[in-house]
Amino acid sequence: MMQRAMLPAISTRLLSTALLLLLIPAIALAEPSTEWSLVPAPSAGPARVIGGVAHGCLAGAVRLPDDGPGYQVIRLSRRRDFGHPDLVAFVARLARQAQAAGLAPFYVGDMAQPRGGPLPFGHASHQTGLDVDIWFNLDPKPPLPPAARENVALPSMLRAGLRDIDRRRFGPRQVTLLRLAAADPAVDRIFVNAAIKDALCRGVAGAASGGRDWLRRIRPWWGHDEHFHVRLNCPANSPDCATQAPLPPGDGCDATLAWWRAQKPPLHAAVAPRPPAPKLPAACSAILAAPPA
Repeated sequence: MMQRAMLPAISTRLLSTALLLLLIPAIALAEPSTEWSLVPAPSAGPARVIGGVAHGCLAGAVRLPDDGPGYQVIRLSRRRDFGHPDLVAFVARLARQAQAAGLAPFYVGDMAQPRGGPLPFGHASHQTGLDVDIWFNLDPKPPLPPAARENVALPSMLRAGLRDIDRRRFGPRQVTLLRLAAADPAVDRIFVNAAIKDALCRGVAGAASGGRDWLRRIRPWWGHDEHFHVRLNCPANSPDCATQAPLPPGDGCDATLAWWRAQKPPLHAAVAPRPPAPKLPAACSAILAAPPA
Protein backbone atom coordinates (compact mmCIF):
# COMPACT_ATOMS: atom_id res chain seq x y z
CA MET A 1 0.00 0.00 0.00
CA MET A 2 2.87 2.36 0.80
CA GLN A 3 4.39 1.78 -2.63
CA ARG A 4 1.10 2.55 -4.36
CA ALA A 5 0.73 5.76 -2.37
CA MET A 6 4.12 6.91 -3.68
CA LEU A 7 3.03 6.78 -7.31
CA PRO A 8 1.55 10.31 -7.54
CA ALA A 9 4.78 11.75 -6.19
CA ILE A 10 6.84 9.72 -8.60
CA SER A 11 4.73 10.91 -11.52
CA THR A 12 5.84 14.49 -10.90
CA ARG A 13 9.21 13.53 -12.42
CA LEU A 14 10.96 15.72 -9.84
CA LEU A 15 12.62 12.96 -7.84
CA SER A 16 16.34 13.28 -7.37
CA THR A 17 18.79 10.64 -8.48
CA ALA A 18 19.43 9.74 -4.84
CA LEU A 19 15.77 9.02 -4.22
CA LEU A 20 15.56 6.94 -7.39
CA LEU A 21 18.40 4.77 -6.15
CA LEU A 22 16.68 4.33 -2.79
CA LEU A 23 13.55 3.07 -4.54
CA ILE A 24 15.28 0.29 -6.48
CA PRO A 25 15.59 -2.16 -3.52
CA ALA A 26 11.90 -1.66 -2.68
CA ILE A 27 10.93 -2.54 -6.24
CA ALA A 28 12.44 -5.99 -5.86
CA LEU A 29 9.86 -6.73 -3.11
CA ALA A 30 6.85 -5.92 -5.30
CA GLU A 31 4.63 -8.50 -6.93
CA PRO A 32 5.90 -9.64 -10.36
CA SER A 33 2.91 -7.98 -12.02
CA THR A 34 3.73 -4.57 -10.59
CA GLU A 35 7.48 -4.39 -10.01
CA TRP A 36 8.22 -3.01 -13.46
CA SER A 37 5.55 -0.34 -13.12
CA LEU A 38 7.20 0.96 -9.95
CA VAL A 39 10.54 1.72 -11.59
CA PRO A 40 10.59 5.52 -11.83
CA ALA A 41 13.24 6.06 -14.51
CA PRO A 42 14.97 4.34 -17.44
CA SER A 43 18.25 2.53 -16.91
CA ALA A 44 21.51 4.19 -17.86
CA GLY A 45 23.38 3.24 -21.01
CA PRO A 46 22.57 2.73 -24.67
CA ALA A 47 19.12 1.70 -25.83
CA ARG A 48 18.69 -2.06 -26.11
CA VAL A 49 15.62 -4.26 -26.61
CA ILE A 50 15.67 -7.67 -24.93
CA GLY A 51 13.16 -10.43 -25.56
CA GLY A 52 9.78 -10.20 -27.24
CA VAL A 53 6.93 -7.72 -27.05
CA ALA A 54 5.07 -9.89 -24.51
CA HIS A 55 8.10 -11.18 -22.60
CA GLY A 56 10.84 -8.59 -22.64
CA CYS A 57 12.29 -5.36 -21.35
CA LEU A 58 14.08 -2.22 -22.48
CA ALA A 59 17.38 -0.63 -21.50
CA GLY A 60 18.19 3.01 -22.15
CA ALA A 61 14.61 4.08 -22.90
CA VAL A 62 13.75 7.65 -23.79
CA ARG A 63 10.57 9.52 -22.99
CA LEU A 64 8.27 10.97 -25.62
CA PRO A 65 7.65 14.67 -24.86
CA ASP A 66 4.09 15.37 -23.72
CA ASP A 67 3.47 17.54 -26.79
CA GLY A 68 4.92 17.89 -30.25
CA PRO A 69 3.87 19.09 -33.69
CA GLY A 70 0.82 17.01 -34.55
CA TYR A 71 0.32 15.02 -31.32
CA GLN A 72 -0.51 15.10 -27.60
CA VAL A 73 0.25 12.32 -25.11
CA ILE A 74 -2.71 11.34 -22.92
CA ARG A 75 -3.09 9.47 -19.61
CA LEU A 76 0.23 10.79 -18.38
CA SER A 77 -0.34 9.36 -14.90
CA ARG A 78 0.26 5.87 -16.27
CA ARG A 79 3.91 6.71 -17.05
CA ARG A 80 3.80 4.59 -20.19
CA ASP A 81 5.28 7.25 -22.46
CA PHE A 82 8.72 5.65 -22.80
CA GLY A 83 10.15 3.71 -25.68
CA HIS A 84 13.16 2.79 -27.72
CA PRO A 85 14.53 5.87 -29.52
CA ASP A 86 13.24 4.37 -32.78
CA LEU A 87 9.68 4.47 -31.41
CA VAL A 88 9.93 8.04 -30.16
CA ALA A 89 11.34 9.08 -33.55
CA PHE A 90 8.51 7.22 -35.33
CA VAL A 91 5.76 9.01 -33.37
CA ALA A 92 7.33 12.41 -34.03
CA ARG A 93 7.77 11.56 -37.72
CA LEU A 94 4.21 10.31 -38.15
CA ALA A 95 2.83 13.39 -36.38
CA ARG A 96 4.73 15.73 -38.69
CA GLN A 97 3.52 13.82 -41.75
CA ALA A 98 -0.06 13.88 -40.50
CA GLN A 99 0.15 17.59 -39.85
CA ALA A 100 1.53 18.16 -43.35
CA ALA A 101 -1.42 16.15 -44.70
CA GLY A 102 -3.82 18.57 -43.00
CA LEU A 103 -4.88 16.28 -40.16
CA ALA A 104 -5.65 17.51 -36.66
CA PRO A 105 -3.28 16.41 -33.90
CA PHE A 106 -3.74 12.85 -32.72
CA TYR A 107 -3.62 11.46 -29.19
CA VAL A 108 -0.78 9.11 -28.25
CA GLY A 109 -1.68 6.47 -25.68
CA ASP A 110 0.38 3.69 -24.12
CA MET A 111 3.94 3.04 -25.21
CA ALA A 112 6.08 1.31 -22.55
CA GLN A 113 7.16 1.77 -18.95
CA PRO A 114 10.55 3.33 -18.16
CA ARG A 115 12.28 -0.04 -18.44
CA GLY A 116 9.63 -1.89 -20.37
CA GLY A 117 8.63 -5.18 -18.80
CA PRO A 118 5.17 -6.53 -17.90
CA LEU A 119 2.39 -4.01 -17.30
CA PRO A 120 0.08 -4.48 -14.30
CA PHE A 121 -3.01 -3.96 -16.47
CA GLY A 122 -4.15 -3.21 -19.99
CA HIS A 123 -1.69 -5.05 -22.21
CA ALA A 124 0.20 -8.30 -22.49
CA SER A 125 2.52 -6.64 -25.00
CA HIS A 126 4.10 -3.13 -24.85
CA GLN A 127 7.06 -4.62 -22.95
CA THR A 128 10.00 -3.70 -25.20
CA GLY A 129 9.41 -0.09 -26.18
CA LEU A 130 8.43 -0.99 -29.76
CA ASP A 131 4.62 -0.62 -29.40
CA VAL A 132 2.44 2.49 -29.37
CA ASP A 133 -1.30 3.11 -29.32
CA ILE A 134 -2.52 5.98 -31.51
CA TRP A 135 -6.14 7.06 -31.21
CA PHE A 136 -8.41 7.44 -34.23
CA ASN A 137 -10.02 10.65 -32.93
CA LEU A 138 -8.88 13.28 -35.44
CA ASP A 139 -11.32 16.00 -34.51
CA PRO A 140 -9.75 19.42 -33.86
CA LYS A 141 -8.57 19.54 -30.28
CA PRO A 142 -7.09 22.31 -28.13
CA PRO A 143 -3.84 21.89 -26.21
CA LEU A 144 -4.74 20.29 -22.89
CA PRO A 145 -3.06 20.65 -19.49
CA PRO A 146 -1.83 17.33 -18.05
CA ALA A 147 -4.75 16.93 -15.62
CA ALA A 148 -7.27 17.22 -18.46
CA ARG A 149 -5.67 14.38 -20.42
CA GLU A 150 -6.79 11.58 -18.13
CA ASN A 151 -10.32 11.49 -19.56
CA VAL A 152 -10.61 12.64 -23.16
CA ALA A 153 -13.03 11.79 -25.96
CA LEU A 154 -12.01 8.48 -27.50
CA PRO A 155 -15.00 7.37 -29.58
CA SER A 156 -15.32 3.99 -31.19
CA MET A 157 -15.08 3.88 -34.97
CA LEU A 158 -17.79 1.19 -35.12
CA ARG A 159 -21.55 1.45 -35.42
CA ALA A 160 -23.82 0.42 -32.57
CA GLY A 161 -24.06 -3.07 -34.08
CA LEU A 162 -20.30 -3.37 -33.69
CA ARG A 163 -19.85 -5.30 -36.93
CA ASP A 164 -19.13 -2.39 -39.28
CA ILE A 165 -17.52 1.02 -39.19
CA ASP A 166 -19.38 4.20 -38.38
CA ARG A 167 -18.81 6.30 -41.52
CA ARG A 168 -19.54 9.47 -39.60
CA ARG A 169 -16.36 8.84 -37.61
CA PHE A 170 -14.13 6.61 -39.72
CA GLY A 171 -13.33 8.17 -43.07
CA PRO A 172 -10.58 9.63 -45.25
CA ARG A 173 -8.74 11.21 -42.32
CA GLN A 174 -8.35 7.92 -40.47
CA VAL A 175 -7.39 6.12 -43.68
CA THR A 176 -4.75 8.75 -44.40
CA LEU A 177 -3.23 8.36 -40.94
CA LEU A 178 -3.17 4.56 -41.20
CA ARG A 179 -1.62 4.74 -44.67
CA LEU A 180 1.10 7.10 -43.45
CA ALA A 181 1.91 4.81 -40.52
CA ALA A 182 1.95 1.66 -42.66
CA ALA A 183 4.30 3.28 -45.18
CA ASP A 184 6.99 3.91 -42.57
CA PRO A 185 9.87 1.42 -43.07
CA ALA A 186 10.33 1.07 -39.30
CA VAL A 187 6.84 -0.45 -38.91
CA ASP A 188 6.41 -4.22 -38.69
CA ARG A 189 2.61 -4.37 -38.35
CA ILE A 190 -0.43 -2.37 -37.23
CA PHE A 191 -3.38 -3.85 -35.34
CA VAL A 192 -6.95 -2.65 -35.91
CA ASN A 193 -10.40 -4.03 -35.26
CA ALA A 194 -11.42 -6.65 -37.81
CA ALA A 195 -14.37 -4.49 -38.92
CA ILE A 196 -11.92 -1.69 -39.72
CA LYS A 197 -9.65 -4.04 -41.65
CA ASP A 198 -12.69 -5.29 -43.55
CA ALA A 199 -13.71 -1.72 -44.45
CA LEU A 200 -10.19 -1.01 -45.71
CA CYS A 201 -10.27 -4.16 -47.82
CA ARG A 202 -13.56 -2.96 -49.34
CA GLY A 203 -11.90 0.31 -50.29
CA VAL A 204 -13.91 2.52 -47.94
CA ALA A 205 -12.79 6.18 -47.92
CA GLY A 206 -10.31 5.61 -50.74
CA ALA A 207 -8.37 2.89 -48.95
CA ALA A 208 -7.71 0.97 -52.17
CA SER A 209 -6.81 3.96 -54.35
CA GLY A 210 -3.19 4.02 -55.38
CA GLY A 211 -2.64 0.35 -54.57
CA ARG A 212 -3.39 -2.14 -51.84
CA ASP A 213 0.13 -3.20 -50.81
CA TRP A 214 -0.01 -1.12 -47.64
CA LEU A 215 -2.93 -3.18 -46.35
CA ARG A 216 -0.58 -6.12 -45.72
CA ARG A 217 0.72 -4.45 -42.56
CA ILE A 218 -2.80 -3.80 -41.24
CA ARG A 219 -3.75 -6.83 -39.14
CA PRO A 220 -7.07 -7.64 -37.40
CA TRP A 221 -7.10 -8.08 -33.63
CA TRP A 222 -9.46 -7.95 -30.67
CA GLY A 223 -10.74 -4.52 -29.67
CA HIS A 224 -8.83 -1.71 -31.40
CA ASP A 225 -12.00 0.05 -32.51
CA GLU A 226 -10.96 3.34 -30.87
CA HIS A 227 -7.25 3.26 -31.64
CA PHE A 228 -4.66 1.45 -33.70
CA HIS A 229 -1.60 -0.28 -32.32
CA VAL A 230 1.70 0.17 -34.14
CA ARG A 231 4.55 -2.30 -33.63
CA LEU A 232 8.02 -1.56 -34.95
CA ASN A 233 10.66 -3.92 -36.27
CA CYS A 234 13.48 -4.98 -33.96
CA PRO A 235 16.23 -2.33 -33.95
CA ALA A 236 19.44 -3.22 -35.74
CA ASN A 237 21.49 -2.67 -32.59
CA SER A 238 19.44 -5.07 -30.44
CA PRO A 239 20.56 -8.62 -31.22
CA ASP A 240 18.58 -9.98 -28.26
CA CYS A 241 15.28 -8.60 -29.58
CA ALA A 242 12.91 -11.45 -30.54
CA THR A 243 11.34 -10.90 -33.94
CA GLN A 244 7.82 -11.98 -34.78
CA ALA A 245 7.02 -14.38 -37.58
CA PRO A 246 7.00 -12.57 -40.95
CA LEU A 247 3.65 -11.40 -42.23
CA PRO A 248 2.12 -13.69 -44.85
CA PRO A 249 2.11 -12.50 -48.46
CA GLY A 250 -0.86 -10.62 -49.83
CA ASP A 251 -3.03 -7.82 -48.50
CA GLY A 252 -4.69 -9.84 -45.72
CA CYS A 253 -8.15 -9.49 -47.26
CA ASP A 254 -8.59 -13.25 -47.29
CA ALA A 255 -9.87 -16.22 -45.31
CA THR A 256 -7.98 -15.06 -42.23
CA LEU A 257 -9.99 -11.85 -42.17
CA ALA A 258 -13.20 -13.83 -42.75
CA TRP A 259 -12.40 -15.87 -39.64
CA TRP A 260 -11.98 -12.72 -37.58
CA ARG A 261 -15.21 -11.25 -38.92
CA ALA A 262 -17.10 -14.37 -37.81
CA GLN A 263 -15.98 -14.18 -34.19
CA LYS A 264 -18.41 -13.55 -31.34
CA PRO A 265 -18.98 -11.65 -29.08
CA PRO A 266 -18.77 -8.26 -30.82
CA LEU A 267 -15.17 -7.52 -31.58
CA HIS A 268 -14.89 -4.25 -29.66
CA ALA A 269 -15.81 -5.98 -26.38
CA ALA A 270 -13.75 -9.13 -26.83
CA VAL A 271 -10.47 -9.57 -25.03
CA ALA A 272 -7.89 -12.03 -26.27
CA PRO A 273 -7.36 -14.72 -23.61
CA ARG A 274 -4.01 -14.38 -21.92
CA PRO A 275 -1.83 -17.46 -21.61
CA PRO A 276 0.43 -17.75 -18.56
CA ALA A 277 3.03 -15.01 -18.67
CA PRO A 278 6.29 -16.32 -20.15
CA LYS A 279 9.47 -16.01 -18.14
CA LEU A 280 11.45 -12.87 -18.91
CA PRO A 281 14.96 -13.23 -20.34
CA ALA A 282 17.65 -13.41 -17.66
CA ALA A 283 19.15 -10.11 -18.82
CA CYS A 284 15.97 -8.29 -17.76
CA SER A 285 16.79 -8.84 -14.08
CA ALA A 286 19.91 -6.74 -14.47
CA ILE A 287 17.98 -4.02 -16.29
CA LEU A 288 15.36 -3.90 -13.54
CA ALA A 289 18.06 -3.42 -10.88
CA ALA A 290 20.34 -1.10 -12.88
CA PRO A 291 21.00 2.51 -11.76
CA PRO A 292 18.76 5.10 -13.38
CA ALA A 293 19.88 7.27 -16.25
